[in-house]
Amino acid sequence: MSALRRKFGDDYQVVTTSSSGSGLQPQGPGQDLQQQLVPKKKRQRFVDKNGRCNVQHGNLGSETSRYLSDLFTTLVDLKWRWNLFIFILTYTVAWLFMASMWWVIAYTRGDLNKAHVGNYTPCVANVYNFPSAFLFFIETEATIGYGYRYITDKCPEGIILFLFQSILGSIVDAFLIGCMFIKMSQPKKRAETLMFSEHAVISMRDGKLTLMFRVGNLRNSHMVSAQIRCKLLKSRQTPEGEFLPLDQLELDVGFSTGADQLFLVSPLTICHVIDAKSPFYDLSQRSMQTEQFEIVVILEGIVETTGMTCQARTSYTEDEVLWGHRFFPVISLEEGFFKVDYSQFHATFEVPTPPYSVKEQEEMLLMSSPLIAPAITNSKERHNSVECLDGLDDISTKLPTKLQKITGREDFPKKLLRMSSTTSEKAYSLGDLPMKLQRISSVPGNSEEKLVSKTTKMLSDPMSQSVADLPPKLQKMAGGAARMEGNLPAKLRKMNSDRFT
Repeated sequence: MSALRRKFGDDYQVVTTSSSGSGLQPQGPGQDLQQQLVPKKKRQRFVDKNGRCNVQHGNLGSETSRYLSDLFTTLVDLKWRWNLFIFILTYTVAWLFMASMWWVIAYTRGDLNKAHVGNYTPCVANVYNFPSAFLFFIETEATIGYGYRYITDKCPEGIILFLFQSILGSIVDAFLIGCMFIKMSQPKKRAETLMFSEHAVISMRDGKLTLMFRVGNLRNSHMVSAQIRCKLLKSRQTPEGEFLPLDQLELDVGFSTGADQLFLVSPLTICHVIDAKSPFYDLSQRSMQTEQFEIVVILEGIVETTGMTCQARTSYTEDEVLWGHRFFPVISLEEGFFKVDYSQFHATFEVPTPPYSVKEQEEMLLMSSPLIAPAITNSKERHNSVECLDGLDDISTKLPTKLQKITGREDFPKKLLRMSSTTSEKAYSLGDLPMKLQRISSVPGNSEEKLVSKTTKMLSDPMSQSVADLPPKLQKMAGGAARMEGNLPAKLRKMNSDRFT
């Protein structure tokens, strides 16, 4: 394999296919799998590693006029070669135009033919052709003042043109020099000294599956109020059938805890905890082979030296996210200072990491818990008992009045079933008790059969059971009451017997 990589380069990867695939033949007889070298498809990125966005605006039509309405920003956004071309072209045209105006004034007054006459006072001294008029304009505009060419008081139109030249020259200087100054002082180059790791990693940190990448500052000057944000770009389809090719989702990198506010003095590892609220909740090591996404990282801050806001960007595709890796430490303690070794800034090493997603890990944890099954069965039994009670209520209401009287009280089946449901719930709840309590409840003397027999005896002879459960004094009183009932007259005894029958 290494020989193949040396021969074909790193731009090729090994693809394993079966012999039943279309158009691919096995290398030899009896082989079901083969390896063929195919070129990797370049992943179309939304944001390059250097932060440039791969977006081009087309078919603007009449909307291009909006660029001219904000001409200053348009000039600043242009590339340097176009800025220099516009700068030189504007000054050249302005100089030629104003020099032509001075030459026209000298030509209309006849100063070109009378320039060498001794007693003649021209509009501008020593201007007798176009080159001399051009030199006069340059000396006036640049305030060089050689003293050889100068304007006289015999030319009112020259004075007006001189005022117009001064105003126009100030406007052109302020506009063009301002554009060049702002373009030179833009903090885009400051972003070149802000580093991002080449890869992002996914591994366990503090017992949680975490997506991590590293950011560093190469300069000694700080980034004031540095803040970092992450966006996940992934295509998806809504339940209504709408396809979103570049749906942007927010990745929490510490917004709730303030961890997104960075003190960027040394390299920092930015963490995104993968939980139920994360877009990577279903992401596993296996699903990463088929997923397509891009993580855009945006770092913003104020440049300490200039006070201007700087923004650095980068991105990570699914191929640049390493599962089960961790970054090498780069900070070491020296004598009196901390040293940062940037040679290990991008280096990672493998660590034990479960290949399952957070969702799969939570499901496995729930299935392995011993207290989950009894609770589920209890809930099911309670639901079934309630349904049975509701059904019996409907049946009892449909019975004739005579049958309802025979059964005794109308709500007797309902209460009896509720008592049985509570006993069943208690029996199921024994599974939730500790083992010692379960052993105590499982003593032969406390079996369910004996409990049932006791309840039937209580139902068959309630009076005797109730008297037997009373204290001795109350039992004597109850016996005396029975003897008193025996001394009653015959009519009263017959009335009592008719009432209980």
